Amino acid sequence: MGNKEKAPFMYLLVRQIHRIIFAAFYRWEIKGLENVPASGAAIIAPNHISWFDPPIVSCALRRPINFMAKKELFDIPVVGAVIKRTNAFPVKRGAMDMQAMRNAFSRLEEGKLLLMFPEGTRSKNGRIGEARAGAGMVACNAKVPLIPAKIEDTDKMIKFKRVKITFGKPIYPPENFTKDDYVALSQKALDAVAKL
Repeated sequence: MGNKEKAPFMYLLVRQIHRIIFAAFYRWEIKGLENVPASGAAIIAPNHISWFDPPIVSCALRRPINFMAKKELFDIPVVGAVIKRTNAFPVKRGAMDMQAMRNAFSRLEEGKLLLMFPEGTRSKNGRIGEARAGAGMVACNAKVPLIPAKIEDTDKMIKFKRVKITFGKPIYPPENFTKDDYVALSQKALDAVAKL
């Protein structure tokens, strides 16, 4: 991986399995990796159209990534055990989960990559949805850039369409910010995604 970041064995195993699947069955295409910093903290901020989005982001990157997953997944036998060992941490949906926020900030403070969807939820129609404050809020307070990423056709994987992911240039939070900047920064990332 070029850098010294370590990832759990289960993370590396699951990522390698997914890489083989994406390459063999979906002829995946990755662009813009030069826009992802080789070291240091950043938030990868893609659109969200499918359950396959976290794996494709993880597989495309040269560095390990950390991500939130809904708390219910951690309670499923086998699935929960695997997901705990793949750099994921739980988040309670529909409420401000302070423990999840502490986990997010802690990983960024350690100089890691974090996956956050600016829409906050999966699109039901494949189009980019409304920006929410989450990704912008974390970026502003952690003083880290958002890296926009456009994911295409992971919602059509049953048709074996080619899947693509394109990473855009970093978007930096304002030095002096207010709460109004949280949604604005998330929106800026989504606007960049739409142009990729």
